[in-house]
Amino acid sequence: MSSMPDRPVVTRIAPSPTGSMHIGTARTALFNWLYARHTGGQFLLRIEDTDRERSTEDAVQVIFDGLAWLGLEPDSPAVFQAARADLHRQAVDDLLTRGAAYRCYMTVDEVAAEREKARAEGRAIRSPWRERAADAGDNRPHVIRFKGPADGETIVQDLVKGPVTFRNRELDDLILLRSDGAPTYNLAVVVDDHDMGITHVIRGDDHLNNAARQTLIYQALGWEVPTWAHLPLIHGPDGSKLSKRHGAQAVGEFAEMGYLPEAMRNYLARLGWGHGDDEIFSDAQAISWFDVADVVSAPARLDWAKLNHINNHYIRQAEVVRLSTMVATLHEGRGLTLSAEDRETLQRTVPLVRDGAKTLLELADLTAFVLHRRPLELPEKALAMLTDETRARLGRLATALTGFAEWAPAHLEPAIRAFAEAEGVGIGKFGPALRAALSGGSPAPDLAGALSALGRTESLARIDDALSPRA
Repeated sequence: MSSMPDRPVVTRIAPSPTGSMHIGTARTALFNWLYARHTGGQFLLRIEDTDRERSTEDAVQVIFDGLAWLGLEPDSPAVFQAARADLHRQAVDDLLTRGAAYRCYMTVDEVAAEREKARAEGRAIRSPWRERAADAGDNRPHVIRFKGPADGETIVQDLVKGPVTFRNRELDDLILLRSDGAPTYNLAVVVDDHDMGITHVIRGDDHLNNAARQTLIYQALGWEVPTWAHLPLIHGPDGSKLSKRHGAQAVGEFAEMGYLPEAMRNYLARLGWGHGDDEIFSDAQAISWFDVADVVSAPARLDWAKLNHINNHYIRQAEVVRLSTMVATLHEGRGLTLSAEDRETLQRTVPLVRDGAKTLLELADLTAFVLHRRPLELPEKALAMLTDETRARLGRLATALTGFAEWAPAHLEPAIRAFAEAEGVGIGKFGPALRAALSGGSPAPDLAGALSALGRTESLARIDDALSPRA
C-alpha cells in the first residue's frame, strides 16, 4: 500500500514544552521527518506553548536540543502557538458568522447537570444555547462552542488505522474559546495546521478521537482536511504502557545512557515500522523505504536487547576520533582532568575495545584503565597472583619487551606467545597477573591490546610498579 500524495507533503511535530521529550514524541518526529524526506516534502515544528505556566524557555530548549541530538532538524523556524491566539479567535468569528459556533452561557452547575443527563441518555452534552439566538452584546460570562452535526457519522480516513467511524451524537459541542477568550486545543491545532500548510497529520493514536472533532472544524471552515495517520503507542517490554519502571523514557535519558543518535533513529524506525527482516539500515535506506501507510496498528514494545545490539553496531562503525571525543567528555564528567596525551591514548584505545561496548558508558568503562595514574592500586586478588615465580617471569617478559621493535597488537601477540613457549608454560601462568599489572583490575582488552593501548613506556612502567617491593 502506498500513500504517495497528489500535492507536496508537509508534515509537522507539535510537542508541548512541559518537560522532557518522551521517546514516543521522538518516534513521532522521526516518522514525520522520514515521510517528508521520502516524498520530497517539508518537515516543520510547532511549539504548543499555550500552557504559559509550564511552557518555560528551558522546556522549549529541551525540545530543540532533543530534535537536534536526534538529527531531525525542521525545514523552517519553529512556530509558537501562543503567538497565534488572535488568528485562532478570528477563525472562531468566522465559525460564528457561518452558524457553526454559538455563545453558551451555561453555568458550571448547569453544565454538570447536562453532563449527567447526557451520560444517562448515551449521548454527548448539548447546550440549550445551541438553538437560541444569543445577543452578541450580552457580556455575561460565556464560552463559545462548536455547533457540530447532531446526527449522522464522521469518518476519519486514517492511513494506519483505516477508516474509523464516529457517531456525531457522541461528539460534544466542544468549547472553542474559554470564558477568558483563550482558544482551546482542538481549535488552535486546526487553525495552525491549516495556516502552516500541513498535508499529513502523523501523531500518536491517543489523538484519534480528536481527529473526528478536528475534521468537523475543518469542514465547517471550508478548509481541506489533512490526511490522518495515527501511530500506535510504545509499550514497555512487558506489553504495558511505558513508564518509569521500564527505564528511560526521555530522549535526554537515552543520550545520557550512551546511545548514539544514529542508533536511536534506526531503532525508533523499527518501532511500528519495518522493511522486511532488515534490522540495521542507513538513514538513506530508511528514507527510501519509509511509507507511513506501512506502519502497523498494534503497539510497539521497547526492546532493550535490540537497542543495545543496534547501538553496538553503530559504535563499531563510528569514526574513532568522534567516539574518543565523546568518551573523553564522559571521563571528564566523572571528574577526570585529561591532558592532550590522555586524549591521544583514548584515541588509540577505542578501536581495541569498542567491539564489546553496547553503549558509550560501557566504552568509557572499557577505556578507563589507560587513564589510571601510577602507581596503580592493585586489588588483593591481583596481589595474590604475584608469586615469586610469576614476578620473576614477568621481569623476564619486561626485559624481552624492552627491546621489542613493533609495539602494536599484531606484533605483540605473537611475541607473548613466543615468550610463553620459551618459558615452557601456557600464557595462563602469567597472563592474568600481567593483565592486573597493566589495568589495576579494571576491564581491559587482551594482553596485546592492553600493551598497545598503554604504549611502551607506560606498559613497562606499570609492570615495574607491580614488581616493586611496595606492591
